[in-house]
Amino acid sequence: MNIAISYDELWKEVLETLYPDFLQFFLPDFAEAIDWTKEYEFLDKELKQISPKSEEGKRFVDKLTKVYLKDGHERWVLVHVEIQGYRDEEFAERMFIYFYRIYDKFKQKILSVAVFSDPERGFKPDRFVYNFFGCDLEFRYRVYKILEYLDEELERSENLFALVILAAKRSLESRRDEEKRFVFKRELMRLLLRKGYDRKKVIQIFRFLDGVLALSDEMKEELIYEEFHKEEVERMPYITSWERIAIRRGMKEGMEKGMEKGMEKGMEKGMEKGMEKGMLEGVSEMVLEALEERFGKVPEDVRKAIVTIENKDELKKLFRQAMRVSNLGEFQLSLG
Repeated sequence: MNIAISYDELWKEVLETLYPDFLQFFLPDFAEAIDWTKEYEFLDKELKQISPKSEEGKRFVDKLTKVYLKDGHERWVLVHVEIQGYRDEEFAERMFIYFYRIYDKFKQKILSVAVFSDPERGFKPDRFVYNFFGCDLEFRYRVYKILEYLDEELERSENLFALVILAAKRSLESRRDEEKRFVFKRELMRLLLRKGYDRKKVIQIFRFLDGVLALSDEMKEELIYEEFHKEEVERMPYITSWERIAIRRGMKEGMEKGMEKGMEKGMEKGMEKGMEKGMLEGVSEMVLEALEERFGKVPEDVRKAIVTIENKDELKKLFRQAMRVSNLGEFQLSLG
C-alpha cells in the first residue's frame, strides 16, 4: 500500500484549503463574528518561534491563524489537531504552554482549539489546572473529539468539513480491514459528489480520502472503475483519479522502457525519455479504455489517431471528451 504523504501533512493541507469550513463546523459562533471579506493569514513563522523543540517527533498538527472580526479587531486562532493516537497526560499542559508563549511574545487575544482524532473515547482533556498553596490557575480551551460525532449528523451536514471528520472517523473504524476501507471510501465518494461542492475543495477532500482511507493500487482501481459506471459522466472530480492511475501506469512502463534504453544510450537520458513516452502511452490507454467501456469496440482509425498523439495535454483533453460525449461519432469530431 502506498501512501503519498503522511497523515500529518494530510491534516495540514485540508486545514489550509478548508479553513473557513473548519471554523464554521467546529466554531460557528466565532466564525459568525469573523469578517470574511478580509483575508485570513496563516502565521507559520510566528508559530515556529514559540514551538518547543522537545515536541519534535510527536504526532500533531498546529495551525496559528490571524483573522479579523466584524468589529475590526484582529484576533488569533490556535488550532491543534492531535493525531498521535495514544493518551498523552501532558496534553493540557502543552496547550497552556502554547497559549502563554503566544500571548507573552505577541500580546494577542487567542482562541485555542483542540481536535482529537485518536481512537481512545475516554481521552478528552479540556483544561489545564495548577494549584500550589493558594496559587491557582485554570486554563480552558475548546475541545472536540472526532469519535463523538454521529454518522447521521455528519452525512446531513451541508458543511464540507463534516466529510473530513467522517473520513477520519471511518479511518479509525477500519484501520486493519481494507475491505471495510473500500466500502467506506466508496460511500464517502458518492456522498461528496452528491453534495455538488466547489471543484477545488472536492479535489482536496479526494486527496484526504486517498490518504486516511488508503487502498492498494488494485483496490483503488477497482473502486474507480466501479464508480465510473454508477455516476454521471459529467462528474469531473473522478477524472483526476483516472488520470492519476493512467500516469502511474505510464510511469511504470516508462521506467521499464527507460531502463532498456539507458543500457544503450546512457541511463539518465534513457530513463527520462522512456518515462515520458510511457506516460503518454498510459494516458492513451485510458482514453481507449474509456471509449471501449462506453461504446464498445473502437474503430482502428480512431485507435491509430489516439496512439500517435504525442502531447500529454491533448490526450488529457481527449480523455475528458471520452467521458462526456454521447456517442463515438461525436468523439471523432474532436479528433479533427
